[in-house]
Amino acid sequence: MNGFFRLKEHGTNVRTEILAGLTTFMTMAYILALNPNILGASGLSAYSVFLATALAAGIFTIVLGLFVNFPVALAPGMGLNAYFASTVLASKATDSPITPEMALTAVFMSGIIFLILTITRVRQMLIVAVPDSLKHAITVGIGLFITIIGLKNSGIMTIGVENTVTDIPKGVFTNVLGFETVIHMGDLANPSVYLTFIGLALIAIMMVLRVPGAILWGILATTVVALVTGNVKIGDTLSNGDWVPDFSQLNFWNFDFAGVWETGLVSVIVTFTFVELFDTFGTLIGTANRAGIMKDPVEGKKRIGKAMFVDAVAVSGGAMMGTSTVTAYVESSAGIAQGGRTGLTAVSTGVAFLAALFLWPLISLIPGSATAAALIIVGVLMVQSVKEIDFQDMVYAIPAFFIIAFMPFTYNIANGISLGIVSYVLLAVFGNLRDKGKYKIHWLMWILAILIVLRYVLVGSQG
Repeated sequence: MNGFFRLKEHGTNVRTEILAGLTTFMTMAYILALNPNILGASGLSAYSVFLATALAAGIFTIVLGLFVNFPVALAPGMGLNAYFASTVLASKATDSPITPEMALTAVFMSGIIFLILTITRVRQMLIVAVPDSLKHAITVGIGLFITIIGLKNSGIMTIGVENTVTDIPKGVFTNVLGFETVIHMGDLANPSVYLTFIGLALIAIMMVLRVPGAILWGILATTVVALVTGNVKIGDTLSNGDWVPDFSQLNFWNFDFAGVWETGLVSVIVTFTFVELFDTFGTLIGTANRAGIMKDPVEGKKRIGKAMFVDAVAVSGGAMMGTSTVTAYVESSAGIAQGGRTGLTAVSTGVAFLAALFLWPLISLIPGSATAAALIIVGVLMVQSVKEIDFQDMVYAIPAFFIIAFMPFTYNIANGISLGIVSYVLLAVFGNLRDKGKYKIHWLMWILAILIVLRYVLVGSQG
């Protein structure tokens, strides 16, 4: 292994790399419980999603480690799995409902597009085209989007528009006048609500104490509290559960290509591609810098290019197995902080995910309140990017705010990105009239803005 992974050259050893890999696994293993919970709401079997999550994370993380020698793990990404579920759920009341099979097809096709963009290097151009403030705003907006899902799933936040005062229009945000608000606090006596608050407290305290894997330990501790208080029943799960993986339940190649075109899912495919584009780039660059890979710029860029290729293949590969977009995980930085420097770290993480295939009876005990707490905390981590946004310059501040606000408040990631791009192009034009040539508008931004406007004019907000 010394020769294959070049351990000595990177100043590490087998023991350090394996421990780093296990550390990375501990910090991101929450996805094994969270992804089935989120995608299960869309109509997919929770068990099939668990199998797909563990397999995709295990296989593609090992591939990345072996073929790129990169200490980063891949797994179904937070944000896009929520977008996946919300797209399916929001369409149920329409004339053209979207099925989970159609959504998986959209992910698969976005992976193919992603692969083409990577090979042709258009991917790098798109990354340059979008201003940094907008990229960071996308991360923040997704963080708030995830937070709202966690609040709603836990019951902490409830939604209603019923008025008790008939002469006041629905949707006014106040309780003082004697009618129900659109968004308000849930019932604190609800077991799901107080268990979520317990989970939030436990995870937050452990993060303050810098406990490795705080989110995972918080989920497990909340589950124990739920068991002790009787809110979760063990029953026969542990004695008769499926400890041996049943791969016959895997949703392999569960696609509906005809349905994608019939329901107009083109914008969904574009959204999957667009968000993954920036999410992966930032993660790979950030982790590469922390691992010292970029000390040699030429070698570093070459390895990042290979990592992007594997990541693109993983998007379609994960969809084939039955899960939402697979992406590089920023939690990989935890393993790097423990000394991980080579692909052996990734291989160790991948093996741990494959071993987790035998733990479904334990994972199935985890209540929704525990995963809801994790969602809210993940939102906290993603919102940290807000400090990178230039709010002093209105040309950047307004589009960034539109992205951040419209994602959670319209319950749609695509709306936020679309309004951000269009408003930036418009404001940059006028900004350049005031300060000639100050704001760069890449030709790809013009194309994206025109396509977005046409999409909303011709298809509408539900297209």
